[in-house]
Amino acid sequence: MLLIGNGTVITRDQNQSCIPNGCVAIEGEHIVGLGDTKALLALFPQAEYIDVKSRLIMPGLINTHHHSYSTMARGISLPNYAPRNFLEILQGLWWKLDSKLSIHNCYYSALYTFMDCIKNGVTTVFDHHASYGAITDSLEAITRASTELGVRSCLCFEVSDRHGEESTLEAMKANVNYMNQLHPAQDQHKAMMGLHASFTLSDHTLAQVRELTPSHIGFHIHVAEDQLDVQDCMDRYHKPVLFRLFDHGLLGTQSITAHCNHINEEEMAILRDTQTNVVVNPESNMGNAVGCPQAMQMMNQYHIPIGLGTDGYTSDMFESWKVANLIYKHQLQNPNVGWTETADMLFVNNVRIANRFFSSTLGRLEEGAAADVIIVDYQGPTPLNAYNINAHLLFGANGSKVTDTIIAGKILMRNRELTDIDEAAIMHKVRESTSQLWKLI
Repeated sequence: MLLIGNGTVITRDQNQSCIPNGCVAIEGEHIVGLGDTKALLALFPQAEYIDVKSRLIMPGLINTHHHSYSTMARGISLPNYAPRNFLEILQGLWWKLDSKLSIHNCYYSALYTFMDCIKNGVTTVFDHHASYGAITDSLEAITRASTELGVRSCLCFEVSDRHGEESTLEAMKANVNYMNQLHPAQDQHKAMMGLHASFTLSDHTLAQVRELTPSHIGFHIHVAEDQLDVQDCMDRYHKPVLFRLFDHGLLGTQSITAHCNHINEEEMAILRDTQTNVVVNPESNMGNAVGCPQAMQMMNQYHIPIGLGTDGYTSDMFESWKVANLIYKHQLQNPNVGWTETADMLFVNNVRIANRFFSSTLGRLEEGAAADVIIVDYQGPTPLNAYNINAHLLFGANGSKVTDTIIAGKILMRNRELTDIDEAAIMHKVRESTSQLWKLI
């Protein structure tokens, strides 16, 4: 048994409890109790004990839209690459990169990303993968990295027509084969059917993926990230993007629509009525200059479950939350919006989305929930309680403040040091793999 105590426990349970001088008791992969530190120490005197020294004890964070392979582009310099729009960014960088990725690259980019997630207190990752240079077995390579490091993952491969019919079919099969490998009872890895975006997917392809995908499996797709996607759909299919996806039966509680920057109110109603998950990615959208979704309207008027992702831009969910809080104020020129909504994206809706896929209760510290726990080195200059904890975290925390990360009861980082992981050796291999890739682009 493991006790984590002498800190402020932020449960994120239905009561949003805050336990001063609190303690979390872990047995195996689950939480078996919460309460006063002295009381739990007396109840379990033989347990291993971590004294957090007045730090915060929180549930592990969840990233509902990530691209682990994007780390391979960090610092790259491409000749004559000066994109003026989103399509030129895709064609000039990302599609060049993913067409050259090897299984080796997939594995090591995932190792790096998942190590970074652990360091930033992210314990569950929904990763949307593309490697048209190595389609078959790429999801298995990412899973190997996830398993070795202990991070929970929900994976998919990005089906797209952009590399021809043979590659499209191979990408579909990669998803289906991966789904079939996963045992329903295991709870570390889950699967979705990955799709790129409407503008690179024909009706024939969408019909095929719907036919191949089991009814309990959802779809993870980029939606209206740029006006390009909207205009293409109107020009070729004479309907908005979400109308098209709805007509193909691709929406619902098990599907994730990433971005939704340029959707209309009728599309918002479809998302609401189908209870489809939306994930916004503010830093990536700003970096690509593709616009900003009407997230406040979607949340407050249409009650759509909007989660928060990073789109490969970072693995620090605190950072993404900070930017989300600012961008919606800036967008609406209203300093009062975003305070509650952006916190809900991270601490309520990401949890709600994850719990639609995983069997164990994630994102909450409560009896019976998964023992995914992080310790954050923050002690506020003003009183801290259940009502103002989000303000403390928004202005006082970031990923580097996470000192300890525990997933399924296993300590993966202690005092900022990864446990049972030779980080230096992995980083050497990551850089070596990246150097080999860059020579091909």
